[in-house]
Amino acid sequence: MRGLRLALAWLTVLPVRVDGVDERTGGRAVSLAPLVGAALGGFAAALLWTLLALGSPALLAGLVTTAALALVTRGMHIDGLADTVDGLGCYGSAERALSVMRDGSTGPFAVMAVVLVVGVQATGLAHAATSGQWGVVVLACAVGRAAFQLCCGKNVPAARPDGMGALVAGSQSRGTTAVWWGVLLLAGSAATWRTWWVGAAAVLLTGCALRLLRGHAHRRFGGITGDVLGASSELGTTLVLALCTLGPAQ
Repeated sequence: MRGLRLALAWLTVLPVRVDGVDERTGGRAVSLAPLVGAALGGFAAALLWTLLALGSPALLAGLVTTAALALVTRGMHIDGLADTVDGLGCYGSAERALSVMRDGSTGPFAVMAVVLVVGVQATGLAHAATSGQWGVVVLACAVGRAAFQLCCGKNVPAARPDGMGALVAGSQSRGTTAVWWGVLLLAGSAATWRTWWVGAAAVLLTGCALRLLRGHAHRRFGGITGDVLGASSELGTTLVLALCTLGPAQ
């Protein structure tokens, strides 16, 4: 339960307090992150449905829901995305890249990445709503949080000796990750059940993209950071929403 409480404290604005956080608790929180993601997806789907029922245009409802997801996660994942893109886009050593990521300023690469991600998520949410694929909304948020597990796999070190990355790096066993992603693969098929291969392919391709991001971050920064975890979460959610728009009309 401490692991679940910590996952809620890290990934939502819920006033959950956990004292004495250690590496074991941090690892359990990462293992349970997809459950929190699914709950956030349920919240997003309910908000999206409500806005459409009130007569909101689909794209506006998608934008508002995207903003609401950022609010209920304190904007941490969007901030991590911006910092990671700035770090990957700069020249120099890993130390310089990490310094850029810690800088409070936001560069042009980060601005473009945030605008693109928000736009794609809003469009994907609008498509899911108008096509009645409410499960895709839940799936996308769950996959976004399951991205933490891929980034925290064995043999992936932390880029810094402190911070969230250092607490959870290397904490996830291959078995736990395989089980979760197997469940998500089945969930993807169910979310787009009339064209089941669309959801399954979305989960599979997203997992491959997240592994590429993890490998690139390892090479560029020397490991993962909390910012990389946030970026992977946004990438995972965005890709699932985008890829699920490419299938035949439901």
